[in-house]
Amino acid sequence: MRYLEEFRDPELAERLLKEIHTVTTRPWALMEVCGGQTHSIIRHGIDQLLPESIELIHGPGCPVCVTPLEIIDKALEIAGRPDVIFCSFGDMLRVPGSRADLFGVKSAGGDIRVVYSPLDAVTLAVENPDRQVVFFGIGFETTAPANAMAVHQARRLGLRNFSLLVSHVLVPPAMAAIMESPSCRVQAFLAAGHVCSVMGTDEYPPLAERYRVPIVVTGFEPLDILEGIRRAVIQLEAGRHVVDNAYPRAVQAEGNAAARAMLSAVFEVTDRAWRGIGTIPRSGWRLSPEYQEFDAELRFDVGGLRADESTACRSGEVLQGLLKPHECAAFGAECTPRHPLGATMVSSEGACAAYYLYRRLEPARAGAR
Repeated sequence: MRYLEEFRDPELAERLLKEIHTVTTRPWALMEVCGGQTHSIIRHGIDQLLPESIELIHGPGCPVCVTPLEIIDKALEIAGRPDVIFCSFGDMLRVPGSRADLFGVKSAGGDIRVVYSPLDAVTLAVENPDRQVVFFGIGFETTAPANAMAVHQARRLGLRNFSLLVSHVLVPPAMAAIMESPSCRVQAFLAAGHVCSVMGTDEYPPLAERYRVPIVVTGFEPLDILEGIRRAVIQLEAGRHVVDNAYPRAVQAEGNAAARAMLSAVFEVTDRAWRGIGTIPRSGWRLSPEYQEFDAELRFDVGGLRADESTACRSGEVLQGLLKPHECAAFGAECTPRHPLGATMVSSEGACAAYYLYRRLEPARAGAR
């Protein structure tokens, strides 16, 4: 707790805020890429303490939220089969598919288990040789190494009853897609520190140069976020656009070499669909040919499933930073954590969930989006 409190010191926060107010001379729009950062911003009211001319735009930084509807439907199809033990992190169980969610399948008799690690699913496969065990592998670069290790371990053990339903997406291509959108208002990025702790920072300088945007690698505590904002605003005011690591206690330029090697061995880059956004070229991973026998889509022949997004849910606009959650007519009415229209309302990193949880039910101030 002492270590965490060091990054929640109110006196240091006040000093950082004072400097941000001092250096800001014109309007700026910054996007935080990570859903964990979004929750910290809303929980601590950071956006309400900034100069009115600084807007924080919430980006597609929630891995549960960007998992496309058709992948959820594939999970539901597989999880409902009597010979399957379907394993997932708890966040995914309430994400709505076209007609149900994993909780609904579980209540109908599906063997769905919440695990704390994909290696728990490997253990279940060892203990249940007569059952197929499937792990729902979603997330950004942060969770992918453990999922890759699970597949690697399954092959080492010679398991024929373990597979991975893969929906891994990559952050830098999403940032590029945001910048290339005609409606883009983003002038700087707060990059996700946990992603960079795995992958390093070498993918970001080309983005900063191509789109002329500062990219500040940022942590998740209040002081981390305020420092990230301060550094981004200083660059914007000076007309600079470089990558700046404001999270050196966790992020090194080269990232985690062992994790990157495992990812390179088990996965290969592919096009990926993002829920509410569409397909972004080369924005995800799939199992490499060497490990394709562990691909649940192939094993259960669900690759052809397709689904249309609900027109009632505007989470795609929220994920692109075009809409604040409380600007959606369904927010808090037809769409609540108990009866969600989309994943952004039920994920622990979803922007809609943050606004609902911390009672941000109307714009914080006049002129806010």
